[in-house]
Amino acid sequence: MSAIKTPSPSRFFTIGLVTSWYSSNIGVLLLNKYLLSNYGFKYPIFLTMCHMTACALLSYIAIAWLKMVPMQTIRSRVQFFKIAALSFIFCGSVVSGNISLRYLPVSFNQAIGATTPFFTAVFAYLMTLKKEAWLTYITLIPVVTGVIIASGGEPSFHLFGFIMCIGATAARALKTVVQGILLSSEGEKLNSMNLLLYMAPIAVVLLLPATLYMEDNVVGITIALARQDFGIVWLLLFNSALAYFVNLTNFLVTKHTSALTLQVLGNAKGAVAVVVSILIFRNPVSVTGMAGYTLTVIGVILYSEAKKRSTKSLT
Repeated sequence: MSAIKTPSPSRFFTIGLVTSWYSSNIGVLLLNKYLLSNYGFKYPIFLTMCHMTACALLSYIAIAWLKMVPMQTIRSRVQFFKIAALSFIFCGSVVSGNISLRYLPVSFNQAIGATTPFFTAVFAYLMTLKKEAWLTYITLIPVVTGVIIASGGEPSFHLFGFIMCIGATAARALKTVVQGILLSSEGEKLNSMNLLLYMAPIAVVLLLPATLYMEDNVVGITIALARQDFGIVWLLLFNSALAYFVNLTNFLVTKHTSALTLQVLGNAKGAVAVVVSILIFRNPVSVTGMAGYTLTVIGVILYSEAKKRSTKSLT
């Protein structure tokens, strides 16, 4: 009789990492939606600042104390300004995404977010004149078409929320392209955990005046809410810690799996988030909306395949 094969400890570890990555990603998305929309905590900039504060503190603990990765130092003033520019774009992306959650259901938010490859291709061409294979551009057609269909069939469509979500998606793509341009030399490359360590405090500095100016008396209102229901404090603390955990698990999954695996898992994660959000928030979903989102996901999968083939042909 042949021995029954049992999964290796490394397999269990990878499964655990992926589960943690999925849970933290979907968890922070749903908690953001609950706080900003259902709970009525209408302060997306302050919420983003809480996230960035937690990322700054926990990044320092993970790198300086726990030694999860070696600490990389900023080598020049020019490199610092490059990181500051990335932080500004990152802030715009997260704040816009959080604002959109006030007005849009998570399912539609994720459908729009799936168009990131389209914006990445556009920015890559505009900023570096980098052309993809024609097949790669063709696969972007269903990506965009799907969102157009989903928008037309979305019962909870809100124009301002839609614009904010498009802005968040575009900013996310812009950060990826700009990061590749600004930190491309060997002396300036930072792993994602070290990059977050330096970006997060800069983000807090950028967000603080914006919070004080645009969200009047938010600290006083939060303290008043905490006196009525201390649960808001635990929600904010847990949500902020979870925002850091998203970045940590993303780094670890990238480290322990291949880039292709990460792409596939990322495509599936959006679909899982849609299903979970519909089950929890019970937001109405039309057949047209789901058909549009499905078309977008198929387009993203085809785009990933086309990119993989074009990369192989170049090597």
